[in-house]
Parts: sequence; C-alpha cells; structure tokens
Amino acid sequence: MLGVLKACASYDNGVRNHLSLDNCYLANAFFSAAAASATPVTYTAAVRPDGSVYGEAQGLVAGKGGERATFKAQGVGRILDGGGVSYRGAQYFYSDSPKFSGLNRIAVVFEYEADAEGNTKSKLFEWK
Repeated sequence: MLGVLKACASYDNGVRNHLSLDNCYLANAFFSAAAASATPVTYTAAVRPDGSVYGEAQGLVAGKGGERATFKAQGVGRILDGGGVSYRGAQYFYSDSPKFSGLNRIAVVFEYEADAEGNTKSKLFEWK
C-alpha cells in the first residue's frame, strides 16, 4: 500500500469552506486555535510541448504566535476550456517551530482549479 490519503481542507478563493480535523496533522497545525495564514506564494508555470502544464511554487505560512513553516510544491495539469487551469500535485513543508514540526513528516497532495476570472478552488490531502 502506498499510503492513506485523508482529506484535510478545501478552499474557494483562498477561504476555507470545509475542514476535517479528525487525525489530520495538516489541519490541526494550520486550522486550529493557532490558525495560520498564508503569505504570498512565488510560483512558475509553463505549458509543455504536449499541452500539459507544469508548475512549481514555494512560500511561507505564518501562525498567530509567530510560528513559521516554509513549503515547496510541484504540480502538473491542463488548461481548461475558457482559459482556466487544473492542477494535481504534492507539497512539502519544513518548520523548526514545535507547533508546526509535525508537518516535516507528511506529504500533502492537492487538487487546484482556477477559472479565467481568477476564482480558485483547492483541496488538500494529508498522505501518510
């Protein structure tokens, strides 16, 4: 068995609309009482010769108490009819903060959709 995926959170335009805290370290670290907020993310994306899209991102998440975690992500996807994009990929975190250090031991896989107007939807899954 490769691992177990546990749905942790989903977002519309960066706003959480669903959350499962049930044994989900990602959710517990970021969306509990010490909820964190994401800072701007740096990313690059390119359309490959076969029409698929490859992207990479990196960023920082900061907690209310000064906790920090950095992340790197990679994804592949496709351009949708109407100019949107759909990605699937993996994200990895690192933190020396005790509150976020559990993120160092998990992989996060994601689904990301954006339409031509910039509206986005994301789902994050903790992969154990």
